[in-house]
Amino acid sequence: MNSILKDFGRLYRGQTTVNFIGKRLVGFVISLVLVLSGAISLVVQGLELGIDFRGGVAWEVPAGSLTDANAREVLGRNGIDSANAKVQFLTGSELQVMRVQVGDQPEEVRLAVQKSFAELAKTELQEVSVASVSSSWGRSITEKAIRALLVFFVVVSLYISWRLEWKMAITAIIAMLHDVLLSVGIYSIFDFEVTPATVVAFLTILGYSLYDTVVVFDRVQENAEKFSTSRQSFANIANVSTNEVLARSLNTTLSSALPVVALLFVGSFALGAKNLEEFAVALLVGMLAGTYSSIFIAVPLLDLLKQNEPKYKPFKDQIATGQKMAALMGVDASPKRQQDAVTSVVESTPLGESAGESVAKRATATLTHPPRPRKKRR
Repeated sequence: MNSILKDFGRLYRGQTTVNFIGKRLVGFVISLVLVLSGAISLVVQGLELGIDFRGGVAWEVPAGSLTDANAREVLGRNGIDSANAKVQFLTGSELQVMRVQVGDQPEEVRLAVQKSFAELAKTELQEVSVASVSSSWGRSITEKAIRALLVFFVVVSLYISWRLEWKMAITAIIAMLHDVLLSVGIYSIFDFEVTPATVVAFLTILGYSLYDTVVVFDRVQENAEKFSTSRQSFANIANVSTNEVLARSLNTTLSSALPVVALLFVGSFALGAKNLEEFAVALLVGMLAGTYSSIFIAVPLLDLLKQNEPKYKPFKDQIATGQKMAALMGVDASPKRQQDAVTSVVESTPLGESAGESVAKRATATLTHPPRPRKKRR
């Protein structure tokens, strides 16, 4: 237990000595497996697009004791193929609602189905809502989202190139693309529905990903200037920088993810707000992917681009680990040396005197010296 507490203490003091650059192959392989899995899922089963993107009609009926079979029977009686219909039961704080979605239908069919559902649920006609969306609206939203994404990438690239450097801009864009592909792949694998709220969440998570990456890159630039006069590889600078901001990245993700988790469980499962679930899942996945990519993708890729620069190339095979990395960071990560220092104080403490008092006396004795003799006047 004490060892775990010490490790957490070192983490939050920025004194960890993890060799992120030396383990970059592990991070690359994990990302490759996840992205390829998502790509295969996209090819095989695609995305579960909501009604706003594919167009169609949706009825919402007070569920009561209605079942999936009842809904499909109503659709069949009105000449609608129920095989591709999507039936959901949304549980709210007061009542359960059955949502039935199908492709676009003529006006008379919509009204006939609405009336059939009202009769089946034994409720008033106005209690059964009908929503019709054209697929052209969904295409318009998709095109605007793609344009916004491209503009965002261009603006971010220009800013990072001006504020930091162009190699950092390239790796930041790759990290953000990695996060988007990973998030979309997870939506395809788990068959989550993609709605306009999901698209907004995808655009939002780019901000989290960029923030984490820029925080690490800013520390990398500071340490590059700090070690400019020493003979250090860029891998050492990258490792030191990542360890120094590791706690900050984890704290940022944790403080941002907790409200999203509350939104997901309280808003979706307790209150039955389906739109909140679609938004919260995308945000949560994107936040975790953004933190992961800033540490295991962006910085290792930056090292690959920087290690062959003239000032770093002679030392690119040098990677400090353990105590050597701790020395570069200006900390002592050796538990043995800390224990030896405490032991030496305790062993040399007189009986009846605390270790703290002994240290204080030693400091006073060390700093106290007899006055220098005055020079005689002639």
